[in-house]
Amino acid sequence: GFGSVSVIAEGFLMARNCHTNPSPVGVATQQERLRQRFSGIPGHVVNFFYFVAEEVRSLLAKLGYRSLKDIIGRADLLKVREDLELTKTSMLNLDCLTQLPDTRTDRSWLNHNDVHSNGPVLDDQLLADADLTNAIQNHGSVTKDVDIVNTDRTVGARIAGVIAKQYGNSGFDGNITLNFKGAAGQSFGAFNLPSMTLILTGEANDYVGKGMHGGEIIIKPPADATYDPANNVIVGNTCLYGATGGTLFAHGGAGERFGVRNSKGCAVIEAAGDHCCEYMTGGVIVVLGKVGRNVGAGMTGGLAYFLDEEESFPAKVNQDVKIQRVISAAGEQQLKGLIQDHATRTGSPKAQMILDNWSEYLPKFWQVVPPSEADTPQANPDVVEERELVSSTVG
Repeated sequence: GFGSVSVIAEGFLMARNCHTNPSPVGVATQQERLRQRFSGIPGHVVNFFYFVAEEVRSLLAKLGYRSLKDIIGRADLLKVREDLELTKTSMLNLDCLTQLPDTRTDRSWLNHNDVHSNGPVLDDQLLADADLTNAIQNHGSVTKDVDIVNTDRTVGARIAGVIAKQYGNSGFDGNITLNFKGAAGQSFGAFNLPSMTLILTGEANDYVGKGMHGGEIIIKPPADATYDPANNVIVGNTCLYGATGGTLFAHGGAGERFGVRNSKGCAVIEAAGDHCCEYMTGGVIVVLGKVGRNVGAGMTGGLAYFLDEEESFPAKVNQDVKIQRVISAAGEQQLKGLIQDHATRTGSPKAQMILDNWSEYLPKFWQVVPPSEADTPQANPDVVEERELVSSTVG
């Protein structure tokens, strides 16, 4: 597609090993040594599309047309090649492409005068609130209670956009807390910023915390829920996608591809589907329950902790990443601290049970360690000992 061919124009090579981090030309890699090899510039892509446009113009001229608009929908220009006989296509009927209503003379259907819009959205209503706008303008604090339904998509993103436009990604010194109640649509908390806290009592669809840069997203079931949240899904697929900061606490399970391409975000959830931590490059993920297959595929950075009460976790991990028990004090501190935060913010009974029986549960956790994290204090106790030795020597 045009996405792949664009990076090829910048110098990308189809080595087919992007998921393992050793891109020979420094495109799909987190290794600084390899990234220095990247020599592409935006002008290369611009030139490529100029050439594409020129070739399209030439092909149109051969057909006798001036614009792509002139041939859109022109099924009468398609002809079946009767001279070709291929076993794979001998039974293929192309009438659905060639036998279409006449679009040669009547081209009125191409005129689209009405711009499609979602109309006013929930973020617009929030940004119309004087208390909220004053807080943004004056680095103030504000708390609002808001009802939400699943047609409310990308809630919080426009608020984050207004803040970023005025202060940049991390320049807002106020505090915005939004307490939502209901079922959120897709991309709840997308692009969340520091000093923004989104608390949802209910559930959320896919892409929670997509691209979030900071702040907190807290999702928990209603207090009167009659089910066990730890055994039920509370957020959808592909949450925390591409996050560069912030923390997500979800008192329940997540769908597939949780934490995909997470760069620096942290999260605590209570179960996950397949492909958890896929292509992850940084941050910390804690899963307090069952997980699907192919954990850590293409994971090149960050750490992940998985509670394995059924002793089945090793078989679910991609073979390209290492797993180990929590063997360092720094790793234990990191894990316990996140679980404590999770219990405090969500009221999770499971998190509290783990904390109350810490010596029993700690040996049941696995730590997923990609090569780039092997020499960090959280993964390697010897690193801490060496630093302490250096400090004592200097003293």
